[in-house]
Amino acid sequence: MVDLVNQYQAIKDEIAQPLQNVLDTAAFINGPEVKALEAELAQYLNVKHVIGCANGTDALQVAMMALGLQPGDEVIVPDFTYIATVEVIALLRLQYVVADVDYDTFNLNIDSLRKAITPKTKAIVPVHLYGMCSNMEEILQVAREHNLFVIEDNAQAIGSEYTFSDGRKQFSGTMGNVGTTSFYPSKNLSCYGDGGALFTNDDDLAGKLRMIANHGQNRRYYFDAVGVNSRLDSMQAAILRVKLRHLNRYTEARRALANAYDQAFANHPHILTPARAPYSTHVFHQYTIRVVNHNRDGLQEFLAKKEIPSVIFYPLPVHQQTAYITPRFTDAMYPVSCRLANEVLSLPMHTEMEADQRDYIIASVLEYFKP
Repeated sequence: MVDLVNQYQAIKDEIAQPLQNVLDTAAFINGPEVKALEAELAQYLNVKHVIGCANGTDALQVAMMALGLQPGDEVIVPDFTYIATVEVIALLRLQYVVADVDYDTFNLNIDSLRKAITPKTKAIVPVHLYGMCSNMEEILQVAREHNLFVIEDNAQAIGSEYTFSDGRKQFSGTMGNVGTTSFYPSKNLSCYGDGGALFTNDDDLAGKLRMIANHGQNRRYYFDAVGVNSRLDSMQAAILRVKLRHLNRYTEARRALANAYDQAFANHPHILTPARAPYSTHVFHQYTIRVVNHNRDGLQEFLAKKEIPSVIFYPLPVHQQTAYITPRFTDAMYPVSCRLANEVLSLPMHTEMEADQRDYIIASVLEYFKP
């Protein structure tokens, strides 16, 4: 699914010296590399503040803590997402409320979002799934109407750009009160371990985020809030600084591969290719097809026999996951999420794919559907 080995070989020489510098200076935690990454990523995204942390899940938790959400407060999330989005809500003893998604974009459905709002609702967490922005103009409007916080889960879409109806453009993760991301090794901008970050244009909130991620202290051994230990280490920051310089190239490689897949599968009776929303660019963290009126699991087994990996992101919507089942949420309330869980299949998508590999994958997918 991801060729990290060849990606590393292509930038091996660029990474060696920054890593050696960290070792030579022994500034392993919150060192110069971390501060430099935060500044460079802020400039790239045109956002005022970037705060590094240990991983994307921690970023979500720190965001909710900094916004002052309290046990019992309701937070709306898409039903079709990775579990980390909901996990932190449960850990903080908040109440998760799931909303359905759009069939074409996989992202939060606005009508379902509106229906999910109650007097206890305090925040919305749109997830920019697979690499394309949620409909943020509509989501932000809903948030303004109901005085809600917006926390963008941007773990899969860093570098995607949203265009508002007035022509303004902003990067994913920079439009709500706070954005979060993950630098997990398979992400579009990734390190060689765990890592994450938070984004905000709010000066006061930035201070709270940074404090909470560092045990709740603004100065050493003086603790002004309950915090967590969630810091991005300098080795990972050094790697990310190098890879940030390549992010645009990585994105173009992903888009070129996605275009090849699109052309090959266009108008196929059993394959629906990923939609492109008019308001957002796509960075293709995943290339996810929907297999319609056919056996999705059979296709996956067929590809496995040909040594082609594929993954079902995600086999169950949130409301069907054992740890999160509640009588409040039924299958009938989330028809799109339930349908997607039975249709989606993500094909290999990475920056180092060779033409012969791409053509082999395409030919194999098409072969499966031949009579």
